[in-house]
Amino acid sequence: MYKYLERCFSDFRQRGFVVGYDTRGQVTSSCSSKRLAKLTAAVLLAKGVPVYLFSKYVPTPFVPYAVRQLKAAAGVMITASHNRKEDNGYKVYWENGAQITSPHDKEILKCIEECVEPWNGSWNENLVDTSPLTQDPLEEISKSYMEDLKTICYHRELNTKTNLKFIHTSFHGVGHDYVQLAFKAFGFKPPIPVPEQKDPDPDFSTVKCPNPEEGESVLELSLRLAEKESARVVVATDPDADRLAVAELQENGRWKVFTGNELAALFGWWMFRSWKANRSKEADVKNVYMLATTVSSKILKAIALKDGFHFEETLPGFKWIGSRVKDLLDNGKEVLFAFEESIGFMCGTSVLDKDGVSAAVVIAEMASYLETKNLTLAQQLTEIYEMYGYHISKTSYFLCYEPPTIKRVFEKLRNFDSPKSYPKSCGTYGILHVRDVTTGYDSSQLNKKSVLPASKNSQMITFTFQNGCVATLRTSGTEPKIKYYAEMCARPEQSDKTFLEEQLQKVIEALIENFLEPSKNGLIWRSV
Repeated sequence: MYKYLERCFSDFRQRGFVVGYDTRGQVTSSCSSKRLAKLTAAVLLAKGVPVYLFSKYVPTPFVPYAVRQLKAAAGVMITASHNRKEDNGYKVYWENGAQITSPHDKEILKCIEECVEPWNGSWNENLVDTSPLTQDPLEEISKSYMEDLKTICYHRELNTKTNLKFIHTSFHGVGHDYVQLAFKAFGFKPPIPVPEQKDPDPDFSTVKCPNPEEGESVLELSLRLAEKESARVVVATDPDADRLAVAELQENGRWKVFTGNELAALFGWWMFRSWKANRSKEADVKNVYMLATTVSSKILKAIALKDGFHFEETLPGFKWIGSRVKDLLDNGKEVLFAFEESIGFMCGTSVLDKDGVSAAVVIAEMASYLETKNLTLAQQLTEIYEMYGYHISKTSYFLCYEPPTIKRVFEKLRNFDSPKSYPKSCGTYGILHVRDVTTGYDSSQLNKKSVLPASKNSQMITFTFQNGCVATLRTSGTEPKIKYYAEMCARPEQSDKTFLEEQLQKVIEALIENFLEPSKNGLIWRSV
């Protein structure tokens, strides 16, 4: 990092570098996130670079926010997000406050290969306590972040009076203190924390998996507490608080855990509605943008077509969204919202990354507002689908620990009936178009080239079916998974939800049987 940043920034020693960390702690290796953060800081301090090292664990969004706020050259967050307790990782942000993309990632890897021996003093983690170049940005950044959060608060007075109660779980991670502060900034009473999961615990001892995306099975403690406290809405931030899950008690007494795509429909509707209600006379809807990754729901596209703003897709991963949003802002555009289906949401543009803290309090304000209209979040979601067309989606995955098997699955799809030919059907379902982002091919384009940039380092093929279903198969960037994403996109007049759900399920079954072939390829089904 140091070698590459020194090459890129002549003023690196003036601008400095931001370092944050989560609450992970590998006891056996003495390799906690905090220790890794100190070692990262020590390398830079030893070279005379000022380091903004948070004195306490912080949400991942605080690092990109701090990079822009402090005008630092770059920043890192030590986190493995919602991965298993044994993992840890390193998230890098560029001066624009977005995660790094090419060529920076490749150039940093080259520098790593050129510098395999640690420099003298690299292990001196105590340097952070003695160097005059160390600064703690925690108080300044936390205060500034909460102040900026108020720019997307539209009903503060209503928030102060609401009778709705909210439960929050931070999944043994960083989220508790910061979500409490965010609710205060919006005028709410504090959300009720899940006591067993409120404080940091690197073993994630009350959940089999610290990923709120897994749904009701990992939200058990939150839902039982909500029932005890007569709270209707549960918000769950993952261990580094950059993702958000939401559950709501329904009239039939059951809990609905919203998918990332369903929450995006709600957020998109809410952010545009709020923009319209509060815009200045000069504000032009044609200057407004929302974004989503290409494997996410097309619901924002449907809303944009009807309401007149712009919608754009990016490659999977918030690094692509963050960079594109910064480009749009630099060109005078207004970005209201962006998301990825894996419960990652960006409300406003204070942080150019997904942010579970801001999303939690925005959904609380939305629920409070809807309560005054005698509506639940689920009822409002139905209204959105009835207005813009049902978008029924399902996402899941198979585990595969053999990279050659994964490659074989995707190569077969590229050479299906004959060499260099993609499938024309999947079971009984005809295929209209095929897009292969790995190779840069797109049959729907006149020149047969994908509009999205080719991404040779990962596998991703999208099939558009004749019945309106869009399905993508791709590999995970961080886990040994083959993921599938499928969605039925219906027109507003096509309101038979049950029929759409049945059609979607049948396409998914055909996709698994004909394209993934789990038994033949030894793929492990996702455990529910």
